[in-house]
This record gives sequence, C-alpha cells and structure tokens, in this order.
Amino acid sequence: MRWAPRGYGGDRRPPEDIKRQGWQAQRVLVIEADDERLTWPERELVRQLGEKLYGDKHKQAGGSP
Repeated sequence: MRWAPRGYGGDRRPPEDIKRQGWQAQRVLVIEADDERLTWPERELVRQLGEKLYGDKHKQAGGSP
C-alpha cells in the first residue's frame, strides 16, 4: 500500500468544484472571460473589470494606469 500526504496523489478535483468552493467559502470569484454560460453583456463586464483591476493584456507592462 502506497501512502502520500494529503494533496499529493489521488484524484484531482474538477476546476469547477474548486471555483465553487472558493466563491462559497471566501467570496473569491474566478471567471473565464469567454465562458459560454455568460451572455455577451456579462462577458463584456468581466473583460472590463479585469482590465480595470489588472490592466489590458495588449498594453505594455509598466505603463501608466
């Protein structure tokens, strides 16, 4: 019988379960910008929030906000 510490080996949890638990436990929201479950206005809102908080991926690093 092999033994491994918790978190090392065994079955991996699906990403959606991890996202759900993060939201329910800590109110951390992880959203893919092109999630097909969202409508176009919702995806656009996610994109705009991401750019406002973390910057536009097309702009160079070190630019002014």
